[in-house]
Amino acid sequence: MEFVKLEGRPLKGKELELLKDFLRRNDLDYDQGIEYSVCLLDENYRIQATGSAEQNVLKCIAVNKSARGFGLSGTIISSLTQYEFENGRSHILIYTKPENREMFGDLGFYPVLMTDEVLFMENRKNGFEEFVNRLISESPKEALKPDMVIGSIVANCNPFTYGHRYLAEQALACCDYVHVLVLADNRSSFGVDERFFMVREGLRDLPRAIVHQAADYVISAATFPTYFIKEKVRGKKACCQLDLELFGKRIAPALKITTRFVGTEPVCAVTGHYNEEMKKILPGLGISVKEIERKRSGGEAISATEVRKWYEKGDFEGMRNLVPETTLEYLEKKKKGQRPKG
Repeated sequence: MEFVKLEGRPLKGKELELLKDFLRRNDLDYDQGIEYSVCLLDENYRIQATGSAEQNVLKCIAVNKSARGFGLSGTIISSLTQYEFENGRSHILIYTKPENREMFGDLGFYPVLMTDEVLFMENRKNGFEEFVNRLISESPKEALKPDMVIGSIVANCNPFTYGHRYLAEQALACCDYVHVLVLADNRSSFGVDERFFMVREGLRDLPRAIVHQAADYVISAATFPTYFIKEKVRGKKACCQLDLELFGKRIAPALKITTRFVGTEPVCAVTGHYNEEMKKILPGLGISVKEIERKRSGGEAISATEVRKWYEKGDFEGMRNLVPETTLEYLEKKKKGQRPKG
């Protein structure tokens, strides 16, 4: 059987509607944020197989029942992988239904973690082990001793504020060392390397704070793909469960983490929901959750969102009470087009 390839970055108009309709008939949703899609069409211009990519995540992969057995899923994955490589992305991820484990396994993907509803896979056989080994190598030997009290903070820091600094200080008051994992989400206003730099510089005078880039293994609740879960509320819960189980079962034990610290969330409903799920899931995995009241300035909780508003205006005096001098200096140089050292 002959098939014609249709691709777009992303598809638009009538072709996009055909794709959405095909996905609906296969119990999938078209995920917002998709940047590239590839479809295989029959002689009547009907979609028989499709797949899409967003950043380094492959998603919305489906093959029509009548077209199975022709190797179309392999063709789709090959096209998507080539697209990812062309865009400099060698680490490729898939979040899918657990029943798809064998299919994607045959196509070169390896399981990282599986829950009742979500299977998380990657194209590196030992990718997660290498990630954990990096975290260990970045940690002082003293922090890995069994008698140490070890805490952790996971944050986007977009950008790093006095609020993040305060949370780290409060955590260190309770622990010998605190691992600070900076999310690697590229959809933030500031890039991964920028945010890591601001956190590292902002905590440089606190040697017991160990700052790491979280790579692709700590998931942002706001960007987790839920296209394969019809009920979106359930999809959000599944996202939280996967992320927290991965942290609690595989990351925390490797670093001897026993407490996770989090700031109260008065503004963002997504983060607030995530924090509530954290309190339910992590204690069952032997990790306590300590919620710290957010630091305030002028009576209001310090927010990275507010800092970004001042930054867009170019008003650095407006943000002076919200960010450390290290962040302020970085943002001023960035606004002027200068490249900060580090």
